[in-house]
Formats: sequence, structure tokens, C-alpha cells
Amino acid sequence: MSKNNPYSLYIHIPWCIKKCPYCDFNSHEKREDYDEQAYIDALIKDLNFEAQHLQSRTLSSIFIGGGTPSLFSATSFQRLLSAVRSALVCADNMEITLEANPGTAESSKFKDFHDIGINRLSIGIQSFNDKHLKLLGRIHNAHQAQTAIEMAQHAGFNKINLDLMFGLPQQTTQQASEDIRLALSYQTGHISHYQLTLEKNTLFYKKPPALPDDDLIWEMQTACQKHLKQNLQHYEISAYAAEQHQAKHNLNYWQFGDYLGIGAGAHSKLTHNKHSITRSWKTKHPRQFVEHAGSEKSISGQSVLQDNELPFEFAMNALRLKNGFTLQQYQQRTGLHPSTIQPTLTTLLEKELIQLNQLTYACTDRGWNFLNETLEYFLPSTSI
Repeated sequence: MSKNNPYSLYIHIPWCIKKCPYCDFNSHEKREDYDEQAYIDALIKDLNFEAQHLQSRTLSSIFIGGGTPSLFSATSFQRLLSAVRSALVCADNMEITLEANPGTAESSKFKDFHDIGINRLSIGIQSFNDKHLKLLGRIHNAHQAQTAIEMAQHAGFNKINLDLMFGLPQQTTQQASEDIRLALSYQTGHISHYQLTLEKNTLFYKKPPALPDDDLIWEMQTACQKHLKQNLQHYEISAYAAEQHQAKHNLNYWQFGDYLGIGAGAHSKLTHNKHSITRSWKTKHPRQFVEHAGSEKSISGQSVLQDNELPFEFAMNALRLKNGFTLQQYQQRTGLHPSTIQPTLTTLLEKELIQLNQLTYACTDRGWNFLNETLEYFLPSTSI
């Protein structure tokens, strides 16, 4: 593997107006410890601290996630992006994505975000149904969701992802399908479609809502996918895109590329040589991150991936893609010989969970629908 391989940058903004009951991300409600300028200062310190390891590599994309990054001002992000361009070698026409909520205060900033060079928005719609939005604890309503999309398009964004969820409390298949039809009508070019799951360390996990049964969820998924695939390419297990609208940043993750994470709780995966892939993560609490940014104390943990872990780590990402991967890509991204994964691939071919198309291994429909079970074959006890 070449140290000159491109990589991505993830920037974490940890605050939001209100913590959603299903959210297990590192997010905190905006209270007395919220200090936008101090946090931007800390991000720049964190960036400069990490940049020393990346001088010869080219940054291919930036994703600003959260939390609710659109709480911050365009002026703050302009300062941060200027620091990125000073510290790192950046690709021409780099994709820069900002996560945004449809609230009125956030969407009013969309033109300013576009004017400073952010060229892609990911808007957390979740549903266009007021009842379901309320049950999900969202602070926007259906009208604000639609207005936000229109404001983003009017601001000049021609690459917009809409996040939608299904399997919601009291949701019917017809309602889930209507969400999809309405989202498609805006022709934003990209839709992410996820099932609501009850994650640990969330309010919904402690106090679970009544969710549709498995049969109804499957019916919803099938109906929604039918509408989506009639209009967009189903290129990743939860993502649909028009031509030239695939998320470059997310593709890098799924292709087991490298990424640098800055900000409270942000994770990094960096390749140092053929046999050294390191994962690290920053301290999660914003106050502690601001205090220690730019020093070793900001790093909460670090691990080096062992060779017997790499087949699973690689497959867990690459098999999310409809097009799968080649053995050449496997060797390039892991540094391992194809023989370390070939027995597992042979087993999965026999079980018809994956298929071989010329040189590319990809999941069959059955393998994709039961991806967790497919991936178990790559675990260390069975993969090498």
C-alpha cells in the first residue's frame, strides 16, 4: 500500500438543539458549555497536530458531521476550511459535505455555506409525516423539511442527500412509501434509507417504542426499495444515487480507505505501511477535547489492526457496496495476499451468499439481505 493513497477528513461538531431518542452518536444538547469559537480553535489545533503525519498525501473529501453542524456559522467553517487548505494537500474539486437539520435557523444559512465552498449537503429529514417526526423526537415538522430542501436547491446546491428512516412507530407501508415518493420528487440525486434500530445508550433502548413487526418492516423495505430503484442506482446497502451523485466521502469508507477524524469523539483509520493500520479516537466530551486539543492527551484510545482482523474489517465495508471488490483492491487496502481471504470467498460462493462477476466479488441479493450473517464468515476464527 502506498502512503500516497488519498484519504478523507471527518470533522465532528458535537452539539445539537435536542438529543433525539434514537441517536447513539456523540452529541450533546447545546447548553452552557457551548462555545463555537473555542471549539473551532480546538479543531484547528487538532488538525495541525495530526497534519504532521499526512504531508505527502492528498485529501480527497471532507465530511462535517455531528450533532448538528449547521448550528455553526459559515464564518466559523470558512476559518476552519482555510486552516485545512493551509495544513493539508487538497485535491482539486474536493467534495465537502455538511450535515444539516431542516430547522428554520439552520436552513437560513444554506446560501452562506454554499458561498464558502461547501458543495454538498446531507439533510436529516427522517420523515415527511408530522406524527412520525414527533414520535422520533425531531424538532422540525414536515413543512420545514420540504422548505429546507427547496432552500438548499435555491442556494445553489446540486448535490444533496436526504436521510430517511423506515420501520417507525405506528408507520404503515403506505406512509413509508409516501416518504420515498415525496423525497424522489425533489430530484436531489441521493437518498439514504435506513431502518430505525434501537441502539444501546439511547432513550429508545431504555424505553423502547412499539415498532412494526418483522414482516411489516420487510414489506416496507421492499416497497420503498422498488420506488427508489426505479429512479436511482442502489449502489450501497442503504444508499441510492443518480449518476455522478454517489457520496465520494462514504465510498472511501466502504472501500476501506483511510480517514482522519478531528473533533470530540472523532475516529481515524490511517495506514502507515503495509503491516500497520492504526485506528484512534479522540476524547468524547467537548469540554475535555477543547482543553486537550493539539496534544497527545486529546487521544482517548488507539489500536493497531492485526492481520487476522483485516479480512473482516475489509469485508464489513466493501460488501456494503453493490459492486463489491476485487482481490487486487483487497491486497492494496490491507497489504495481505489474496490467499488470506480466498477460502472464505469459496465457502460463500458455494452457499450462494456472494457471486463472482469476472474479477469482482459481490453479495447476492440473499447475501445482502442477510449481510451480518454473511460477514460472520470473515471473523478471525473462520477467515484465516
